Amino acid sequence: MDERIRILSGMRPTGRFHLGNYLGAARNWVDLQSRYDCYYFVADYHALTTEPDGHTVEGKIFDLAADLISVGLDPKRSVIYQQSKVPEVAELSLLLSMVTPLSWVLRTPTFKEMAKKHPDNVNLGLLSYPVLQGADIAIVKGQGVPVGKDQLPHLELIREVVRKFNRTYAPVFPEPRALLTESPLIKGTDGKQRMSKTVGNIVGVTDDPQVIRKQVKSMVTDVKRTYMTQPGHPRTCNVCAFYKFFFDDWQHYWDLCRKAKIGCGQKKELLAERIIETFRPFREVRAELSPEQVSAILESGSEAAREVARQTLAEVRQAVGLPPSRLR
Repeated sequence: MDERIRILSGMRPTGRFHLGNYLGAARNWVDLQSRYDCYYFVADYHALTTEPDGHTVEGKIFDLAADLISVGLDPKRSVIYQQSKVPEVAELSLLLSMVTPLSWVLRTPTFKEMAKKHPDNVNLGLLSYPVLQGADIAIVKGQGVPVGKDQLPHLELIREVVRKFNRTYAPVFPEPRALLTESPLIKGTDGKQRMSKTVGNIVGVTDDPQVIRKQVKSMVTDVKRTYMTQPGHPRTCNVCAFYKFFFDDWQHYWDLCRKAKIGCGQKKELLAERIIETFRPFREVRAELSPEQVSAILESGSEAAREVARQTLAEVRQAVGLPPSRLR
């Protein structure tokens, strides 16, 4: 059998799984398992850039890993691991930073956005975030990264860093290429910003049904519509936007909205119940996962990822001119 291309992606443990996580990333990750050699990680190093106390993310690591497993990431088909349990990535990030011009990271749009969100904690880790991302990919010699078009500038920076390292020392790393995916913009319950745990505008995936109902009920709908008797505007209604994901006959409901035959409250109720029913199998799997099971999966995956990382770092140290590491 031909060797499959290795791909890598990760997610920060910032809270419970939500629709943006699933529709924007995880459902694609699940599909990719049948075609690629997949490495997926819980990015707890990255979480420290905005939550510097690692104790605050301990429970969130379990939550994210359990959610990813419950929606279909299979430890028998993918390497699922915890970023900080592969410490070689931190050393590689340091070494990559030595060949990365400051001007490259300063032009990264994400840094400017994150600095605005966290004006009281604009730290060096936030600035060098893309270099650590590059180390995440390079440490396992990832050849592909599933991204949306909005993430292409980040990946191109990582490709430049890899090329610079290879030119400076030796051709150790493959240049990761983008696996472009349809990554829709999932707006939150406020109808304005991208769905985000940080913003607090989420709708859960594996949360209790009552929680999901409450979250959907809080969604901003058609701001131009005051009464149910008025025709709706489904193209600009955030609730109607979600119908495209959860209803095959979404156009029927859009038509009812335009003709004032269904109100915003009814649309929310229908959407909430459809979300609850769609993700019921995931919630059932999630309920059966114990902390011990999830911990064992992360430990096994982390050791598998670390074995690859040790070999990569040995090559890197030799190329750079450093002595072999004694750390195991």
